[in-house]
Amino acid sequence: MYSNPQKSKLMATNTKPRKPILPHPNNLQTTLLFVLILSIPLILLLHHSPSTTCTTKTTTTRPWSGDLRTAQFAWNRLAFVESQPPRTPLKLAVFTRKWPIGATPGGMERHALTLHTALAHRGHQVHVYTSPPTEISTAVSRELDHPPGTSTTSPQVHFHGGLPGQWRYNIAWEDFQRENQREPFDVVHSESVALPHWLARDLPNLAVSWHGIALESLESSIYQDLARKPTEPMSPSFNQSLTMVLPKVLNEIRFFKSYAHHVAISDSSGEMLRDVYQIPKSRVHVILNGVDDAEFGPDVRLGQEFRAECGVPKNATLVMGVSGRLVKDKGHPLLHEAFSKLLSQHPGVYLIVAGAGPWENRYRELGPRVVALGALPPNKLRAFYNSLDIFVNPTLRPQGLDLTLMEAMQCGKPILATRFPSIKGSIVVDDEFGYMFSPNVESLLEGLEVVVKEGPARLARRGRACRDYASSMFTARKMALAYERLFLCMKDEKFCKYPMN
Repeated sequence: MYSNPQKSKLMATNTKPRKPILPHPNNLQTTLLFVLILSIPLILLLHHSPSTTCTTKTTTTRPWSGDLRTAQFAWNRLAFVESQPPRTPLKLAVFTRKWPIGATPGGMERHALTLHTALAHRGHQVHVYTSPPTEISTAVSRELDHPPGTSTTSPQVHFHGGLPGQWRYNIAWEDFQRENQREPFDVVHSESVALPHWLARDLPNLAVSWHGIALESLESSIYQDLARKPTEPMSPSFNQSLTMVLPKVLNEIRFFKSYAHHVAISDSSGEMLRDVYQIPKSRVHVILNGVDDAEFGPDVRLGQEFRAECGVPKNATLVMGVSGRLVKDKGHPLLHEAFSKLLSQHPGVYLIVAGAGPWENRYRELGPRVVALGALPPNKLRAFYNSLDIFVNPTLRPQGLDLTLMEAMQCGKPILATRFPSIKGSIVVDDEFGYMFSPNVESLLEGLEVVVKEGPARLARRGRACRDYASSMFTARKMALAYERLFLCMKDEKFCKYPMN
C-alpha cells in the first residue's frame, strides 16, 4: 500500500519527452507507444500514495485547521457541526442525466438521490433537472414536480420534455433559467457532464462531481486487454476504444478548467485533477460518496434467512458474494476462472452472485455452489450483504468509487478488491479492512485462498473494523454535511474556515 520512491525516481529519470505520435488503427505498435506516452502520469500516480490526514492507524486522524479550499484529503475525515435547520438555507439547482424512478438505479443515480434527498431533508431547497423517467405515473410526476415556491423536504424534480430516458440538457437549461430568473440559485451542481462546459463556464457558482474521468477509462481499457488469455485474440474494439479515449483525455484536460469547482469522489481522482488535468488546488475538493446507514447495517438473522432462501446449506464453511453488472469490465472473467479453481480445493465454499449480465449463465455452469440470483431489487441488498462472510469486487474499472464496497462495509463485511488507487486510497486504507489483489487471475486466486484460510471468525473481526470505519466515513450524513459546507463556502467565504467559531 506504500509507494516505492526509488522505483518512481527511476521511472521519472528514464522518461524523456517525446513528440506525440498519433495512433493508426492498423498500426498496433504505434498505438501502444502513444498509450504509453500518455499513460506516464497515470503510472506515476499508481506508485504514489494519495494524500491523507491519517496516521498509520487510519481510524485516528490528526487535528486539522485552515481554509477548506486548501484541503487535499477527503472532507469526510472532518467533523462538521450539524445544525437543523442549517444556518443558511440554500437554493440548489442539480443537473443529472437520470433520476432513479421506476428502474434499478446505477451508482451515479443512487449517489444523486441519496445526497440531494439528505440536503432537502436538512432544509435546503433542491431543484433537480433531469430526463423523463422510463416508468412513471402521472400522480408520481405531480408529486415530484412541485410548483415554484412550495416548501418540501424532498427534492423538487423537474423532468424536461422529450422521450423517456433521453437527456436533453438544452431543454433542462431553459427550465433552469426560468426558475433562476424568478429567484436566483445559490449553487448549481452538475453530476459529471450533465451540464456541458460551454454552458457551465458562465456559472461561477457551479460545482461538478466527477464519477469517472477519461484518464481512468484509459487505464481500464489497458487492464481489460491484459486480462485476456494468451491464446485469446485482441478485441477489435480495443484499438478503436483507445483512439476514442485518447482524444477525450486531451479534451477533458482542456475544458475541465471551465468548471468553477470540482468534486472528486476518490482521493486518487482528486490527485489526477490537480496533477494531470492541471486544475488549481483550491478548486478541487475530495468528498467520498456515502450510503444510508439506516438502510445498510449488520443483521445476522436477516443474513441467515437470505442464505436459506438462496439454498446455501447451514454447513457451508464460508460464503463469498459479488454484486453489480456481470460484464467483462467489472472483472467477472477473473472471478469466474479463479473461483472455478477454488471450488475443487475447498468443498464447503459458496459464492452468491447478485446481478445481471452476460456472465450470469457462465456462473451457473460452475455448479450448485455458485448461486446466481440475477438482478436484486434495492430492498434486498441489505439481506444479500449480511448473508456473506466477505464481499468480493474484482472490477477492472478504476473510475469512480463503487458504492457496493461502502454498502458491504456498512453491513460489517470485509472486502476483497482490486488494487486500484481509488480503492486502496479511499476504501481499504487499513490492512484490517480486507485484502487487495492485482487485476489478474493468479493474484485473485491467491487472495481467495488467504480468505478461506483465515475463516469466518477472523473475517467477522475484520468486518467489525470495517463497520466502525464506514460509520465514520461513508454515511449519507457525512457526505451531505461535506457537500453542504462546500456549497456554503462557495456562497460565503466565512464558511471556508475550519473549524468555525
